[in-house]
Amino acid sequence: MKRSEINTILLQADEMMRKFGFVLPPFAYWAPDEFAANAPNAGHVIDARCGWDITDYGAGDFDKMGLFLFTLRNGLLSDLQAGGGMCYAEKLLISRQDQLSPMHTHVIKAEDIINRGGATLVVELYGSDDAGHFAEDRGGQVMCDGILCDYGPGTRLALAPGECVTLRPGDWHAFWGDGGDVLIGEVSTVNDDETDNIFREPIGRFATIEEDEAPVHLLVSDYAQRFA
Repeated sequence: MKRSEINTILLQADEMMRKFGFVLPPFAYWAPDEFAANAPNAGHVIDARCGWDITDYGAGDFDKMGLFLFTLRNGLLSDLQAGGGMCYAEKLLISRQDQLSPMHTHVIKAEDIINRGGATLVVELYGSDDAGHFAEDRGGQVMCDGILCDYGPGTRLALAPGECVTLRPGDWHAFWGDGGDVLIGEVSTVNDDETDNIFREPIGRFATIEEDEAPVHLLVSDYAQRFA
C-alpha cells in the first residue's frame, strides 16, 4: 500500500468514528516527530502496539480485502498467564462494504465483535477439527449478545448495529460490511497480532508500505523501525 493511501484512510476513519461518537485518545493524533518526543513515556503504547493499523493482508487490494483497526488499549500477556491484572484489549475497526477480512482464528484470544454503527456486519463461521485446524464440515457454538447460538459450517450471522458475537479460539471467522461500511468494536483478551492470528490461507497480517509521502500518523507496524 502507498503511504498516501494510508494517510487518506486514516482521515476517513477518524471522520467515521467521530460520526458515531467515538473520539480517540491524544496519542492517536501525535505527528511522527511528536510521537518520538513522547516515546520515553509511551513505552506501554509502543510495546502493546496500541494505535493505528491498516492492512491489505499483503494482497495489494485494500478495497477487496482489508481492514482498518485502532487498538485503544492492550494488556500484558504476563498478566493473562498469571490469571490477573491487565488481561484485556479494546479496538475499533472499520469494515467497508464487501471488504473481506479473511477466514482466521486465534490461539489465545477470545473476543466480542460488536456492530457499533453503520450497515450490517456479516460474520461467516466454521468450526475446527480435533487438531484445531479449519474444518469445512464442522460448526460450533458461539454467544450472540450472551445467548447461546449453534452454528453450522458456513453459517453467516448478520449483526445489526448494537448486536454482538462472542468468538473463542477455534471459532474460524471471516467478516465484511453488507449494504455499507460498518464501525466495529472489539473487546477481547490480550491481543498479539504478530503471533495469534491463524489464517486459513497463507497470507500476511500487515501491509507492505511504499513511502510515497510522509506519514500523517505512525502505524503500529512502524514502531519497530522507529523505536528499536
